[in-house]
Amino acid sequence: MEKQLSIEKENSLLNNKLIYDITQFTHLDYPDHLACIFWFSSCNMQCDFCYNKDIVYAKGGNFSMYYALEFLKTRVGLLDGVVLSGGEASSYNLKEFCLKIKELGFLIKLDTNGTNYEKIKELVQCNLVDFIALDYKAPHYKFTQITKSNKFSEFSQTLNLLIKSDIAYEVRTTLHPDLLTYKDINNIIEDLVQRGYTNSYFLQEFLETQNIGNIKQSTQKFQYNLLSNRLKVEYRYNTPHS
Repeated sequence: MEKQLSIEKENSLLNNKLIYDITQFTHLDYPDHLACIFWFSSCNMQCDFCYNKDIVYAKGGNFSMYYALEFLKTRVGLLDGVVLSGGEASSYNLKEFCLKIKELGFLIKLDTNGTNYEKIKELVQCNLVDFIALDYKAPHYKFTQITKSNKFSEFSQTLNLLIKSDIAYEVRTTLHPDLLTYKDINNIIEDLVQRGYTNSYFLQEFLETQNIGNIKQSTQKFQYNLLSNRLKVEYRYNTPHS
């Protein structure tokens, strides 16, 4: 009876339409791999610079996890991996979904703001994700202002978890000079160093597209020359959902 109830619960979850959209192919979003992207609906943050406004405010999705798995069956041997993005994918229980993706032979990358610590910890401890891109939105003193959330503590737990784990991961920050100054970025770098982070730190250039805060490209120039050299900083452009 318990097994039957477990199966019914799993099927119910897989049939819920939680995925807003599917990008069928990308060579940019998963380092060194060909992948697709599943964009999960809704988010527990409302960052001013977020370009996925339609996904963040979505009340539901257009595709179920079951549909996504059926799609993946047609990509076996063609794609290396799957990116779980959003929105915030870790808002949902992804364990069974990731297990089934793994059964098909795909690598899994999770894009996350890190605030759903327990769910992320479960995925890491069960070896159900292969790479995590963690967004360090802002220093603790600007976190609520920029994200409209009070979850820096949960994010901090996730960051510590990744640093202590063996999983491949990166930390990244979206850069808009009106929101974050070189002093703010240096604060983040110092925090990462103090925690034991040794990977490259990625700064993502803000792209002026439709965004939650209706903000425009800054007229100020970011003072890159004043950035700390305590970590290797690499630069890249955001890839908005389209």
